[in-house]
Amino acid sequence: MRKIRFQILLLFLPFFILIGQEKDTTKTDEKKVEFLDINKLRKQLDFTFDDPNFSDAFFGVLVQSLETGEIIYDMNIHKLFIPASNIKLFTTASALLLLGSNYVYQTDIFYDGYIVNNTLSGDIIVRGSGDPTLSDRFYKDNITKIFEDWADSLIKNGINNIDGNIIGDDNCFDDVGYGKGWVFEYENSWFSAPSGALCFNDNTIRITIKPTIVNAPAIFNIEPISDYLPIINKVITVDSKAEEKIQIYRDRISNIVTIYGTIKESTPFLFEHIPVINPTNYFVSVLKSVFEKKGIFISGYANDIDFEDKIFNYEEMIFLFTHKSNSLKEIVSETNKNSNNFYAEQLIRTLGWELYNFGSLDNGIKACEEVFEIMAINPENLYFADGSGLSRLNLVTPRQIVNLLSFMYKSDEFKSFYESLPIAGFDGGLAYRMKDTRAEKNVRAKPGYLIGVVALSGYINTANGEPLVFSIIINNYLLPAVFANYIQDAVCISLANLYRAY
Repeated sequence: MRKIRFQILLLFLPFFILIGQEKDTTKTDEKKVEFLDINKLRKQLDFTFDDPNFSDAFFGVLVQSLETGEIIYDMNIHKLFIPASNIKLFTTASALLLLGSNYVYQTDIFYDGYIVNNTLSGDIIVRGSGDPTLSDRFYKDNITKIFEDWADSLIKNGINNIDGNIIGDDNCFDDVGYGKGWVFEYENSWFSAPSGALCFNDNTIRITIKPTIVNAPAIFNIEPISDYLPIINKVITVDSKAEEKIQIYRDRISNIVTIYGTIKESTPFLFEHIPVINPTNYFVSVLKSVFEKKGIFISGYANDIDFEDKIFNYEEMIFLFTHKSNSLKEIVSETNKNSNNFYAEQLIRTLGWELYNFGSLDNGIKACEEVFEIMAINPENLYFADGSGLSRLNLVTPRQIVNLLSFMYKSDEFKSFYESLPIAGFDGGLAYRMKDTRAEKNVRAKPGYLIGVVALSGYINTANGEPLVFSIIINNYLLPAVFANYIQDAVCISLANLYRAY
């Protein structure tokens, strides 16, 4: 039966291909394009959504004119759907509206003690506020550059030795770190790293595995180098014709990670990214290692403030310096273009911290719901379980998404929001979709994926420049996601070919 379904689907591929091959008549006369009027468009969309391979799926679709408010096409617009990463639209829009594009995170460094003869007798305390940008996403050449700069600042302040500890204060956020409904299988996946007030390198550690000789253990190294994560290596080098597979197991109690499996002798290297368990301990462990490499002697340890017996009073400490993050505009762009779950979870907790003085998921959701009210979205008619869309508990309607997108279109933060969305055929999650069509570099939209879920919501201009807003969500299908993408792409291409004379 499954083979038959695939064969039926292949009958529809020429339809998608023909649409994709249409050329703009303003650029060439080689192939004349027949523009669609509103009636032809609706018939074509009916045909697209009538795909028999998705007869057991649920579609939620709304297309609306941003000029007139006219509904161009709709299907199940008030039904609740799992939106996957389309929930990031709610998170990032709320962050921009409540904090502004120029908002920056601040990480403050203090010391508790006194300095004599270039020796600090006391502790260095790093107080975080949720900055997600201390990673190779913004410091590609050297992910520890900021920590090295901090070491240089300590030396300039006359501190060459620390007779004390490096303490990380993460108390502006809670210690939960995960969204509601995240499944156990995500625990060791890079895309579900926990959030925290002190974060480094997306709260992941990169392990590089390299082959040696057949039947011998592979070798590995970790980046950044620290003693935070003990690793047991059980990866074996195998012949080039053998199967290659790496698996990771982490003991929840000891935090010891075991990597096992095989790597081909012909493979140059493999990367694995492992999320950390305690982001604060990871942060200060790496920081301590960098300080020591820069020549600062530290007699004590690195630790999370939660595990310290003493009480730290900032009014009695000496302030050293502040590190400021990249702007929120850049952070939102990373969140939406690359569908960065970690950034989204940081943002929603930041809203909780800034509006209610504590960065919890519940406080962040509460802050977002205040924004939803002014978007004509009743927060009681949706379920918001996390900031990233990784949870399958999230439920929203196409109407609610279009309301959000329409509101942002008229807001002062629209430019930052719009520019954060992936561009069809060009970048982000849409880099390889809708190429060589009128939709290429026309669609700005956020895709979303979970098993049995695809979503695409954003903006598009018709053939005569009319701006439209749309949301297309498909739930409960069994085919590979690429086939659901074909349907969404076909809809966008049809919309790009719509021509309405006024």
